[in-house]
Amino acid sequence: MHRQNMKSEEFQIPCLEHGFLPIDIRLSRFLENLDRHQVPGLALAAAMASRANREGHVCLDLGRYEAVSFPDEEEPLRRLVLPDRDKWIEALGSSRVVGCPGEKKPLVLDAAGRLYLYRYWEYENLLARLILDRVKNPPPVLGDPLLLRRMLDSLYPDTPDNGIDRQKLAVFSTAVNRFSVISGGPGTGKTFTASRALALLAGWAGSGTEGRIALAAPTGKAAARLGETMALAKQNLPISKVIKDRIPIEASTVHRLLGSVPHSPYFRHNSENPLQADVLLVDEASMMSLALLSKLIQALPPDARVILLGDRDQLASVEAGAVLGDICDTGQRHLYSSGFAAAANTICGIRFEEESDPSLKGPVVQDSMVELRKSRRFTEGSGIGAVGRAVNSGDGRSALQIMTDSGHADIRWEDLPAPSEIGARIRETILPWLESLRKVMDPDSVFTEFGRFRIICALRAGPYGAASINVLVDSLFRRRKGPGPGFQAEPVPGQPILVTKNDYRLRLFNGDIGLVLPDSLSGGELRVFFPLPDRTFRRIHPAALPSHESAWALTVHKSQGSEFDRVLLILPDRDSPVLTRELVYTGLTRARDRVTVWGKNHVFLQAVLRRTVRMSGLRDALWADVG
Repeated sequence: MHRQNMKSEEFQIPCLEHGFLPIDIRLSRFLENLDRHQVPGLALAAAMASRANREGHVCLDLGRYEAVSFPDEEEPLRRLVLPDRDKWIEALGSSRVVGCPGEKKPLVLDAAGRLYLYRYWEYENLLARLILDRVKNPPPVLGDPLLLRRMLDSLYPDTPDNGIDRQKLAVFSTAVNRFSVISGGPGTGKTFTASRALALLAGWAGSGTEGRIALAAPTGKAAARLGETMALAKQNLPISKVIKDRIPIEASTVHRLLGSVPHSPYFRHNSENPLQADVLLVDEASMMSLALLSKLIQALPPDARVILLGDRDQLASVEAGAVLGDICDTGQRHLYSSGFAAAANTICGIRFEEESDPSLKGPVVQDSMVELRKSRRFTEGSGIGAVGRAVNSGDGRSALQIMTDSGHADIRWEDLPAPSEIGARIRETILPWLESLRKVMDPDSVFTEFGRFRIICALRAGPYGAASINVLVDSLFRRRKGPGPGFQAEPVPGQPILVTKNDYRLRLFNGDIGLVLPDSLSGGELRVFFPLPDRTFRRIHPAALPSHESAWALTVHKSQGSEFDRVLLILPDRDSPVLTRELVYTGLTRARDRVTVWGKNHVFLQAVLRRTVRMSGLRDALWADVG
């Protein structure tokens, strides 16, 4: 159908009544004014693409938009009268502001009917290309595979005959690939395995290969945990002190590593000013947004190795993209190429005929992926592990049965209290913990005690959201009878705060958590203590803090990258599109020892049935040619 035969009245004009925000409307009007031909449907498509990006999607898939739930104001979107897909795509293709992939126009429409804001198409395209370049151009293995085998055997001397030691396989994968992913749930040994991968690569450095190693994570607390865990793992490595010294234990946030430019989306390090690194290890990769990971990989030298660690079943980034899930093709089973399987057998003594495909000659992207499956934390008898597996498989009824079964001491389900009762229930649950916090005031002890327990909420708003729960706990900690005003009141010793806005001058970032304590270096005046990777503290005057809030309760999103001995997970009393199996799984697995879930059966079951859907083309770009 030609453009002149299209009827503009077929396409609804976006407005605030349809649930769009002013920024969506302004973009749509701006692009409509640029398009001299007044292409029907352009304004609607631009507004929906803008909204999709705000809600975490990389693009607007015109073939799938009806199946995608937007978290807020879903009902107004349902009232939109959406045009016929084929007519819409044809009309958009004739607009002067819509380009094909590779054309620098405000919107990009690809052959699959995905509509991008240009910047996000570029992020996705560059990331896919840089990953595939590394996959298809593996490094040489020193010419002598026997050396690699000897090094692997020294790191893993007890590999069972004819068995698959997946940790050893993951280390082998990092040796023979410039890009690799080590995925697995809590307690599967991702960081332990990564330390051995770095030991192997650092050992090669003595022969003139990889030498400069960088460690990074998306948030400050995740970076601190990576550094601490790497330091512990490094102690027991069966390698010389010379090689150990080449392995860093200080991890940086990705923003800090790239060199943040205040009030700018750009970084000091990029393709023209690359990082000085031969190996980059990134932990908690599931939290990385498409834009951030794309910028990070662009800022590396072409020959640098990239190792991503993460749990592909966790929540995706709060920003656009679900990059770890897309990179791993989560939900699909893939086999290794015959070449990778043969090399793993020759060098590692690993045979896995059932996991390889003779028709795949490689190198292919799945040869870079290893999933660790055995959890040292959640063993066979663990209720948390069993519920996590049931949730990931979408079996909510089995998960509920396990939680209500008294046979598991580490997980318990309790009916959600009414809003009028929640204050009393919270008090009953956490008062002993609050009293123990009041008894210690030195920073090390307080942070240790504070890390033993946390309230985690599925939502931020509402009577069961993190904001309301923080007000309740604040009032308890301040020994008031009624709810207090939260952290906006005068701070009190022992009070935790969560930074909610980056402050590059103070080197504080969204997600950093500190504790209010008397500071002996300031005559006992109150300061907010923030832990540093070297186990010292940064002390900040409360009045100098950027935007912040109390941190007694965290949303599931804010809790990512953290672990606690005990967790109280609070679900809301009604269903919401943001309640997904990934959110439930992430909340449950923040607990090391015990978790209690407050909820309603029907809300939990509906959440487990719902998967996170993020529209993007990254998965297709990486896996389109893989059988």
